[in-house]
Amino acid sequence: MDLEDVWPLFRLRLRTPRLELRLARDEDLGQLADAALAGIHDPAVMPFATPWTDAEPAEQARGIAQHVWRQRAECTPDDWTLLFAIRHEGRAIGLQDVRGHRFPTRRTISTGSWLAGPMHGRGLGTEMRAAVLAFAFDHLGAEVAETSAADWNGSSQGVTRKLGYRENGFGRIETRPGRMSVDVRFRLEPSWFVRPGWTLEVEGVGDARRELGLED
Repeated sequence: MDLEDVWPLFRLRLRTPRLELRLARDEDLGQLADAALAGIHDPAVMPFATPWTDAEPAEQARGIAQHVWRQRAECTPDDWTLLFAIRHEGRAIGLQDVRGHRFPTRRTISTGSWLAGPMHGRGLGTEMRAAVLAFAFDHLGAEVAETSAADWNGSSQGVTRKLGYRENGFGRIETRPGRMSVDVRFRLEPSWFVRPGWTLEVEGVGDARRELGLED
C-alpha cells in the first residue's frame, strides 16, 4: 500500500503557471523551515495572530513541523485544514491553508498564508491565493471565502482586494504580549471573484471531496 492509499489527500495537486500546491509532506519540512528562516516580514511588526516567527530558529523549524503534523492529524470532514506547501521551481517556498468548519452545511472557507521574503513582489502571493479560491469555488462548492489582515498590512490587503474581496468588519487581536492590532476582515463570493488569466489544473479532487465528506 502506498502512502497516498493511506492518506488520499496527498493525491491532491493544484497547478498554476508558476506554482504547484500540494498537501505538505514530511519531505517538505526542511525546505519550509529554510523558507521561513529567510524572513517573512519586517521584524518590527507581527502579521500573525500567533507570533511564531519571533521564536529562535530551531524552535521555528520545529513549530512548522508540529503545525503540519497537527493539521494533518486533526483533519475530519467536520473540521479540516488543507495545508498546501507552495512549490516553485522544485522547492517549497511557503504555505497556503484553506480551512472549513461544518463545510457541507456552511459552504464557507477561510484562508491564511505565508511566503518566504525573497519571493515577495513577484505576484506569487496572488497566484497561490487565486489557486485555492478557484479550487474551493469550482471543485468543493464553496459559497463564501473569508480572510483577514492587519490594518497596516498593505501587501496582504492588496492581494485580497485584487481578487475581489469586500471588507466585512473589523476586530482586534493581540499579536504580541500586550500589543493589539486592528484586524480588517474580508468576504468573497464566487460572483465577486476576479479570476486570473489562467486555468487551474487540479489532480486528486475526487479523493479530496470524499475525504472531506463531500459525496459526488
